[in-house]
Amino acid sequence: MSGARKGWNRREFAGGAALLALALGIPVAGVRLTDLDSAELPSDRQRRLIAEVSDLVIPRTDTPGAMDVGVGDFVVLALAHGLSGTRAPMASGMVTAALEPFRRRDGSLRHLPWLEHALDRAAGGDFLRHGTAERSRLLAALDAEAFAQGAAFSPWTALKGLILTGYYTSEAGGSQELRYELVPGKWEWDIPMTPEMRAFSSDWTAVDFG
Repeated sequence: MSGARKGWNRREFAGGAALLALALGIPVAGVRLTDLDSAELPSDRQRRLIAEVSDLVIPRTDTPGAMDVGVGDFVVLALAHGLSGTRAPMASGMVTAALEPFRRRDGSLRHLPWLEHALDRAAGGDFLRHGTAERSRLLAALDAEAFAQGAAFSPWTALKGLILTGYYTSEAGGSQELRYELVPGKWEWDIPMTPEMRAFSSDWTAVDFG
């Protein structure tokens, strides 16, 4: 393991572990941090990349952004634990020449190396050297391609889903970005909707993560 990777420790992963535990419905202590396979640890650049990309998806506004609540590290841990089927072997029909270099021996996909390659290629070099506006444009193009009607499989759909899950299971996402009331209160059958109203994080039927 390289010197950079030796720096990964429980304190650095604490935020991501808490979010992952919430998403999995288990105690934080049940999320194994120190026992992650060294092959699953991202490089420092990949860790920064997923943090920056997460913040492009959910930037800081009047509520904290994805980077503020540690969503990048949540995604790292979620991928290592196979959340949302990210460690399942890919079906043969989903494998393309562009994805083949990022497959593991068991047929599953290494999502972060793929994302790093895809964004650097779109940027014509180093994605992270660009300013926020250009990064947003490049990511928007990747997103549009991935979610286009009839589009081929893209690892970005799983990554974006994990970013949204990580954010909206955080304290900020669940109680500030969304409106939280453990017991919503009295029944009101007709409530006028205004642009200022937020969805209830305690009502999953009313929450659309995109």
